[in-house]
Amino acid sequence: MTTFPKYHAIKVDTEKCFGCTHCMKICPTEAIRIVHGVAEINNERCVDCGNCLRACPVGAFYVEHAEISQIEGYKFRVVLIPSVFIGQFSETISDGMIYEGLLSLGFTHIFEVEQPIAWLMESFRNAKGEVENGPLISSFCPAIVRLIQRKYPSLAGNISRRKAPHDLAAHFAISQLKSLGAREDEIGVFYVTPCSAKMAAVNQPVAEKGSVVTGIINMKDLYNRIMKCIPSREKRDTSKFRRFLSREGILWSLPRGESSWYKKKSMAIDGIHNVVKFLERLENDEVPELDFLELRSCNQGCAGGILLTGNRFLTVERLQKRALHYSRARQVDPGGVEKKKIKDKLITDKVEPRPVFILDSNRTQALEKLKKINRLLCYLPGIDCGGCGAPNCHALAEDIVKGNAQLTDCVFFQNKQIQEQKLKPDKALKNLEKTWGKNRFEADCNRKGGRNEGF
Repeated sequence: MTTFPKYHAIKVDTEKCFGCTHCMKICPTEAIRIVHGVAEINNERCVDCGNCLRACPVGAFYVEHAEISQIEGYKFRVVLIPSVFIGQFSETISDGMIYEGLLSLGFTHIFEVEQPIAWLMESFRNAKGEVENGPLISSFCPAIVRLIQRKYPSLAGNISRRKAPHDLAAHFAISQLKSLGAREDEIGVFYVTPCSAKMAAVNQPVAEKGSVVTGIINMKDLYNRIMKCIPSREKRDTSKFRRFLSREGILWSLPRGESSWYKKKSMAIDGIHNVVKFLERLENDEVPELDFLELRSCNQGCAGGILLTGNRFLTVERLQKRALHYSRARQVDPGGVEKKKIKDKLITDKVEPRPVFILDSNRTQALEKLKKINRLLCYLPGIDCGGCGAPNCHALAEDIVKGNAQLTDCVFFQNKQIQEQKLKPDKALKNLEKTWGKNRFEADCNRKGGRNEGF
């Protein structure tokens, strides 16, 4: 079996982290524990959704990314920008001004990711019989794909075998440049990503050997660079770069961007915690019959990506207004002889389940551990305070049966043990220091966390 993906874009700065538990509480896969006073990420459970980065009050979580100078090694430097990138800028800044800013940074060609989106939807519509039971689930959001692989493996077979739009756009851009005489080794394709999950999808994609994208660029970083060099007015015509952009393409990454195209019974859900609740019901056959599911990790779809600088609601409004100025997808279909070849490249391998929420590979042992968890829960208070360094009592019980924690990590159980003289106070303090670090309980009027810094 293929090993779990090891690449994760999100990292923890242990110098900044002070173990406030905000990240641990909000993680949808319970991938974070507090160890020695700082957050520690379980790489097998992490799906790169970015909720930890969003919740951290002191910026201890960060996204690892390459510098923009990486483009310099190519003659043809293509930038792939999602439409949500344009939605970050105020209404006083035109598309042309943004495009000129991109060209001034050294890019030679600009492609909005959603330009040939009609081809992707055609591929979806031709997916009859791809799923035997249940709805076809969009593969658009890589955080959701990894979430299903790990937490809902029985639904992995329902995930569409289609590459994400950035891969489609990359193939399309390469095809366009090659038709103009460019050699493939001269072309560098750089995707401006709105989130850490898409960074992971490019660096270590699921269900394919590798991405055709050359490199990734942090959207927040690029936005700041553009704002420094953007012209005060349009000085050249850049409309040729947008000639295949459509109304549907602009709205594709927003809620119902995909499902509105799917004429059968479909549903769109955004926000990973909402998705988790729905998938629980879907896995338990508690959902009415559906044909298509559009699931997004971020609230308001990619407009809520963690690497966007603007307000997600304003971004959605701007994109909706922008879309009105563009034609329908069926009116701007690029067509061409490469269409079939590119559509064929969209098909990926089947998404394989990668379950990590298992107690033991041996079924008998797993059942015994489950019984032990239930017994342990009898002794835990059910307060879910996080004082043990785990997000809730059930997570602590799991850690205990896996040998990663002990019952006395619970501060309430520990106090009871001290009261009954079954545990010495100095031993109890050492247990606390194992989770929260030394000197954490000394008086400190300047201690971080007391005033919810960052909120």
